[in-house]
Amino acid sequence: MSHTLSQKYLSTRGGSYGLTFEEAVLKGLASDGGLFIPEEIPSLPAGWETEWRDLSFEELAFKIMSLYVSPSEIPAEDLKGIINRSYSTFRHPERTPVVELDPKQNLYLLELFHGPTFAFKDVALQFLGNLFEYFLVRKNKGKEGKDRHHLTIVGATSGDTGSAAIYGVRGKKDVSVFMMFPTGKVSPIQQAQMTTVLDPNVHNLTVEGSFDDCQDIVKALFADPDINSTHNLAAVNSINWSRVMAQATYYFYSYFSVLNKTGSDGSKVRFVVPSGNFGDILAGWFAKQMGLPAEKLVIATNENDILDRFFRSGGQYTKGDSQGSGVKETHSPAMDILVSSNFERLLWFLSFRSITSGSVDERRKQASESVSQWLTQLKTDGGFTVPPAVVEGAKAEFESERVSNDETIAQIRTTYNSSFPQNLTPGSATSSKTGGYILDPHSAVGVAASLRSIQRNSNTKHISLSTAHPAKFASAVDLALRAEDGYDFTEVLPQEFIGLEQRESRVTPVRAGSGWQGVREIVKTEVEQELEGRR
Repeated sequence: MSHTLSQKYLSTRGGSYGLTFEEAVLKGLASDGGLFIPEEIPSLPAGWETEWRDLSFEELAFKIMSLYVSPSEIPAEDLKGIINRSYSTFRHPERTPVVELDPKQNLYLLELFHGPTFAFKDVALQFLGNLFEYFLVRKNKGKEGKDRHHLTIVGATSGDTGSAAIYGVRGKKDVSVFMMFPTGKVSPIQQAQMTTVLDPNVHNLTVEGSFDDCQDIVKALFADPDINSTHNLAAVNSINWSRVMAQATYYFYSYFSVLNKTGSDGSKVRFVVPSGNFGDILAGWFAKQMGLPAEKLVIATNENDILDRFFRSGGQYTKGDSQGSGVKETHSPAMDILVSSNFERLLWFLSFRSITSGSVDERRKQASESVSQWLTQLKTDGGFTVPPAVVEGAKAEFESERVSNDETIAQIRTTYNSSFPQNLTPGSATSSKTGGYILDPHSAVGVAASLRSIQRNSNTKHISLSTAHPAKFASAVDLALRAEDGYDFTEVLPQEFIGLEQRESRVTPVRAGSGWQGVREIVKTEVEQELEGRR
């Protein structure tokens, strides 16, 4: 694996090759329905462990992204500018600080909720918003009116992607954003964060059904020649490659943080990641392939456990549980997903590596054919099984845990009662004055999985990813802690959330039965009105 100066991108399903970084980012989803991946995973430069150890988050992001983005596409100074603008909106000077949750057990928590919308997705979406703006400014230089390149972002959210994407592009020129979310399936604070943004380029659509239904509409729109001939569609979901790339930074940053806290020499760590759509943990896999010494990546799922079942069943990837039932509603709704879109990227690489003969091009073609076939089977038969070599490749890198609804609530309570302020970083965003550390339900799934992994690997340092601020999931936190001594939710409620649900909001319901075609018409009408308003 080497780093070539002109890194190119291809589709996991074989329909597109040789794309530039800009093309991969602006297209988002390939026209064959596949996801873009780098043709090669770059290796870390010699001496990285010493030279990068004390870099700031922004400096580290620049080093990592430079391996994927050629300076002929984005000059170094421009890339630094995009990165600095993206993280200047974060409330913590370290951007993604590490908290020592339980020193006796070698358990650390990586806090990823210090961005504008209090969720890990800000790390990628503040960057992506500025990247879109950079490409558009460049494309539209000297152009007026109808000649200007206009981007129409279409996304689906189970809660956090929506607000993070909206905050990333609100008010930006030449961009419209349409965010779909399942009616009644996101938390009230998450819905308010999205729908109270009244900038004319922001459109929220509420859809009857589940997150997967919203995601299916997004994929149908990207595959539709009609809207693609009239609108430049762009993706902000973790199907957009730049999101995975941006998230790789905090794996390196937290690795160095733990090294610096413990004075250790870089013995291996385990990362534990609450996972629904597989984008967050995939960023960790890329970091590991580049050379980050992570011993294992532990997937933590809730009761929607397609990923956990894949590992426990020897490579069967099937929608629904053994009874074939659909999405279960849990206390960690961002992970209430039947199909993990980003898993396709991992399957491509594992498949490619399992093919031992033929040229690189032939192996790529074969890997793409396998992925296409599996994904078609998923659509037609509700599942597929991968060959043993692919399963072995996955098991070499990953372990998985399933955490039930009751275990999630129990973990919030246990962590609150067993972690005390003296163990925590001063001013940690979620430790109350009298009690301990308050986890949001997704982070609790991660911590519960971490503790199981620690029982098996007690000498290994575990970094558990904390993906959202607990105030975003007040009902689950309240359920866990309302009877506990010293608990007062108002202590951890950020100023930004007070009164948010009472503010003016704007949302468009998608009529039941109107399908993706109905959404297409809404998009066309709204974009036309927006452009008319600007002329």
